[in-house]
Amino acid sequence: MDPATIGLVAFGLMLVLLAMRVPIAFALIGVATLAAFTIFAFRTGTFMPERAIRATSSLVFSNSFDLVHSFDLSMIPLFVALGNIAYRAGITTAVYNSAKVWLVRQRGGLAVASVMGCGGFSAITGSSLACASTMGKICTPEMLRLGYDPRLATASVAAGGTLGSLIPPSILFIIYAIFTETSVSKLFLAGVLPGLLTLAGFVLVIWVWIRVNPKLVPEQGAAASWSEKMAAVREAWPAALIFLIIVIGIYGGFFTATAAAAVSVVVTTLIGFAQRRLTLQGLWEAVRETCVQTSAIFVVAAGAKIFVAAIALTGMAPALVQSVADAQLSPVVLLICICAVYLMLGMFLDPIGIMVLTLPLVVPLVESYGMNLIWFGVVVVKLLEIGLITPPVGLNVFVLSNVVGKAAPIGTVFAGIWRFLCVDVVVLALIVGFPSISLLLSMTAK
Repeated sequence: MDPATIGLVAFGLMLVLLAMRVPIAFALIGVATLAAFTIFAFRTGTFMPERAIRATSSLVFSNSFDLVHSFDLSMIPLFVALGNIAYRAGITTAVYNSAKVWLVRQRGGLAVASVMGCGGFSAITGSSLACASTMGKICTPEMLRLGYDPRLATASVAAGGTLGSLIPPSILFIIYAIFTETSVSKLFLAGVLPGLLTLAGFVLVIWVWIRVNPKLVPEQGAAASWSEKMAAVREAWPAALIFLIIVIGIYGGFFTATAAAAVSVVVTTLIGFAQRRLTLQGLWEAVRETCVQTSAIFVVAAGAKIFVAAIALTGMAPALVQSVADAQLSPVVLLICICAVYLMLGMFLDPIGIMVLTLPLVVPLVESYGMNLIWFGVVVVKLLEIGLITPPVGLNVFVLSNVVGKAAPIGTVFAGIWRFLCVDVVVLALIVGFPSISLLLSMTAK
């Protein structure tokens, strides 16, 4: 059996296991190990399993060890811890409260504040699911209590939660950088303008939606006094400080991305204790949640690394590049095909799973066409962001529905989410059509 055939069978088996809801980490490790073992066993032309044991074991353990000991990967637990500690210290809540005070006079201002709060949360944590879960607990019940339409109250938070994928620091960008050997700092900068563009698009959706149907929201609230607005701004200063530490530290050349994350964790913890909003119990819960979340990410990443190594043995990537070259596809057609595949996979799989399944094959294709990998990373993450709110399995929608409970059934969230999806598609088209949107800031990074 030739390696290419083994690779095709492995991909097919992977899809079957994922369709059966086998956890992606176990599917990746199991299929990759089996594929590598089979390739090594047939290397002499006949099936000799005794010769495959040592080689397969070496592939599995060496790739797992290399990944876990990757310096770039150490950013993930630090940024996850930053988000959890910031939430326990009330820093993320303060961002939302500040936006709410300033926008309370505007009709539908609370929905806009929710989206902006999600943007602020994303600038600290880098996790879309964590953003949807946390902000769902804070924003959605408040909007429902005040009489907001459930579709608007839930969809605005579910869509806003996806901003964590693009606005730095993004965990998806970190994983992409590890597997493509690109600069994390450049990827972070590349995601800023597309993230802000998406944020502006979501705010526009809310504004137009309310203008068309004013009954979606209650009457305008009483305007906050200037002193209340200033108090809200003062309350949110820790979030601004943390964001500045990350941005100035990394791009000013003072810290690496990992060091910036570590410094931010320490500063956040000290601020939380100084303001008496963070307790030892809260810190312990934040650390425990961080361990659970990062363990899951690390296991998936290790499985992905093994899977990539196994796919390399099959020779599928060079064969695919040659097939596309023979087909003489234009760059536009190639990008349309890639986007279609990612959008289809996004309906069923989680973002990390999609990334680790596709990057071993897609990246060589993109490189063969001379496309910029930093720009392509933004395109991929934007596609994954769209997948988080795309039916039938939009993870952000399910997370939000579970958080809110009976007040927001999944069908209600999906009924409102399509408007935000339309904006996402427009932003995606702009990113694809005008790479400078992504590359303008990243060119300034070293």
